Amino acid sequence: MNRKLISAARRLVVKVGSALVTNNGAGLDEDAMAEWARQIARLRAGGKEVVLVSSGAIAAGMQRLGWNSRPHAMHELQAAAAVGQMGLAQCYESCFSRQGLKTAQILLTHEDLADRKRYLNARSTLVTLLQLGVIPIINENDTVVTDEIKFGDNDTLGALVANLIEADALVILTDQAGLYTADPRRDPAATLVRENAADDPRLEAMAGGAGSGIARGGMITKVRAARRPARSGTHTVIASGREPEVLLHLAAGEPIGTLLYATATPLAARKQWLADHLQLAGRLLLDAGAVKALKEGKSLLPVGVVAVEGDFERGAAVACTTPEGREVARGLVNYSSSEARRIARRSSSDIEAILGYVDEPELIHRDNMVLL
Repeated sequence: MNRKLISAARRLVVKVGSALVTNNGAGLDEDAMAEWARQIARLRAGGKEVVLVSSGAIAAGMQRLGWNSRPHAMHELQAAAAVGQMGLAQCYESCFSRQGLKTAQILLTHEDLADRKRYLNARSTLVTLLQLGVIPIINENDTVVTDEIKFGDNDTLGALVANLIEADALVILTDQAGLYTADPRRDPAATLVRENAADDPRLEAMAGGAGSGIARGGMITKVRAARRPARSGTHTVIASGREPEVLLHLAAGEPIGTLLYATATPLAARKQWLADHLQLAGRLLLDAGAVKALKEGKSLLPVGVVAVEGDFERGAAVACTTPEGREVARGLVNYSSSEARRIARRSSSDIEAILGYVDEPELIHRDNMVLL
């Protein structure tokens, strides 16, 4: 019955990985890209809206430049992305054009989604493109991104885009049949996980291991990615991109791959934006009483803060952790780091006397906080 969640989805994000797009690094697999375009055209004709998140720019650039292994230097990665993105966009445009569909290229960095105004602008653009019947093709802007601001892998990017446009389903196409109970290359007893709750903590143990030399992720990034959109009610399927007509079979509700379904009540859009921050400006270490209060739905008061880490301004997104460092919440702080240090462990009634003014009695109001 859970497979009907995917067949009923009206707005989908489809993510394809580098190994698929480049045929394991041999160069752009135009036949595979044309086949996905054909299937997406069929989905569009059936009334579904589809956003395509595609890896492959760096891998395609490596092939064009004659590089046999992925470089480590940032400037070389950026150069490969610049070269490869041209061919990637050109190939997709050609494939979708043959299906009578227009495409739009959108390159994102984490900063685009961390800034609330840019986040809303990106959402508006994507929704407009979908209304116009255009297929948005999204990739990380590897040409300008740095280690400090990158998403890290396109599984995460696909999940963030799913939240951005409030997609009903995220389909992650990979070179494996789905998630197994263990690595099938090492354990012959491993079996395919057909369905599971996306927030099940046991999944990470099943998904351990890194990606290939071409891809940056691995199955573990897909499992972690599935948790993100699950918070806003989006279901995720991990399936083989080499399965014949995989997208059409999934849309028909067939049990292909691994379904990681959402179980939680969807978060409000603003809180989802907060939850999706990959880089935070600082940390507030809380005592046990404050942790308990947050879990009960209360705001964070200065008295419950044991220590303040980082350098941040008022309004920054910060993590709230236990004294051991486990993150329990994140939110937009009402005071700068220097001010927060001065009022930590003090009553809210003392704020004005300490700082010379009082903005809010809470360090973080519950309306600007999301529990994790």
